[in-house]
Amino acid sequence: MSMTPASLVVPQRVLLSGVPRVHFYQGGASRCPEDFTFPSCLRAALEFLGHNLGCLHVPKGTPGWGLNCAYAYLVGASGNAFSLVWNDGWDPGNNDIRWIAADPAEPMRRALEAAGCTGRVLLREQGHADEAAYRDAIITSLRDHGRPVLALGVVGPPECCLITGYDEGGDVLMGWSFFQDVPGFAPSQGIEPTGEFRQGDWYAQTAGLIVLGDGNGGDAIGKPPDRHAIYRCTLREAVASIRAPMIHGRHTGLAAYDAWAEHLLHDDAFPTDSPATLRERYDIHDWTVGNVATARWYGSLFLSQMANEEPWMSAELLRAAACMAEEHALMWDAWGLVGGIGWNEERGHKLAEPDTRRAIVEVIGQSREWYAQMADHLEAALAHADRAPA
Repeated sequence: MSMTPASLVVPQRVLLSGVPRVHFYQGGASRCPEDFTFPSCLRAALEFLGHNLGCLHVPKGTPGWGLNCAYAYLVGASGNAFSLVWNDGWDPGNNDIRWIAADPAEPMRRALEAAGCTGRVLLREQGHADEAAYRDAIITSLRDHGRPVLALGVVGPPECCLITGYDEGGDVLMGWSFFQDVPGFAPSQGIEPTGEFRQGDWYAQTAGLIVLGDGNGGDAIGKPPDRHAIYRCTLREAVASIRAPMIHGRHTGLAAYDAWAEHLLHDDAFPTDSPATLRERYDIHDWTVGNVATARWYGSLFLSQMANEEPWMSAELLRAAACMAEEHALMWDAWGLVGGIGWNEERGHKLAEPDTRRAIVEVIGQSREWYAQMADHLEAALAHADRAPA
C-alpha cells in the first residue's frame, strides 16, 4: 500500500488569527483612512508579521525604522501618491494600481522593496494563470510559513485583499476584502464567525497574487533597504508617470486631468432620465475626486518624511508637498460643488447641471496646475540629489 508523504498532506482548513482587518474608512480615530487597497493590505500583512514600519497610532515600530506613517510610505513608494489615470468611456477601474506603470507589477514590487520585504507578484496578464500554482502558493504561504497572501480580486473587483486562510483543502478562501460588505459583492460562502469572508470558486475572480517571501522558504523580511536609493527611484518614476501622456491605452498624469475634465463637459453623458447611467457617471467622478484627495494628502506626508531624511533636497520636496496639499484641498471644493461625498439623488442631479460641471472643470484645472508645479519641484529635488554625502 502506498503512503502519501506527510509534507504533501494538505490540511482541510487553516485560518491565521490576528491579521489586521482592512476596509474602506468607517470613521473613528484608531487609524487614518486607508482607501488604497494594496498599500493598506501590505501594511496590515507586515504588521501581522511583526514588521511595523511606523504609525502614529501604533506606538511600537520595527527597530531601524523612523517613519510616522507606514501607509503613507507605501502609498508613496508604490507610486499611488503621484498617479492619476483616466480611461475613456467612464471606466470604474481607473484607480487600479496595475495601470500606473508600464509594467503592471512594478508598483507592487517597488513597495515590497521599499519595505525591505521579498515577494513574488504573480499576475495572470503576465503569464501566471495556473490555478493549481495559485492554490499551491496560497496553501504553502499560509500552512508552512504562517504568512497572509495578498490577492487582486477574490471578492469584488480586482482590487487588493488579504487571504488569511483556506477551507475545504483550498476550494474556499478566507480573509479580509474592502468589498466584502459592499452590496453586490457578497462572498459566495458568507462570512466566518470571526468576520473573514468565505469565497468559493475564487480563481475565476482573481487577477493576481502577491506572495510574501522569495519562494525558497526564506524569511519574507530582510534588513531595511537603502531609503535614499528608494526615494530617488520613487521621484524618478513619479516624474516619468506625470509626464507620460498614456500608459496601457489610458490617459495618465497631466493628460488624465485633461481627459477627466473633457468627459465632464459632455452634457449628454449625464441623463437625468436614466438613473442608472447618472449614478455610474457620478460614482466614477466621485471616486476620482477621492482618489486625488487621498493620493495627494498621503503623498504630502511621504514627501515631508523624505525631506527629513534628505536635507539636500528638502526645500524642493517641501514645496512639492505643499502643492499636493493644495490639490487635496481643491478636491474638497469639488465635493462641495455637488453638496458632499458619495451618491444620493440630489447630488447626482446637481452634477447633471452644466454649470456645476463647468465649475468642477475649473477646479480640476487648478488642481492640474498644482500637479504640474509639484512635478517641477520633484525634478528640481532630483537635481540636488548629488549633494548627498557619499
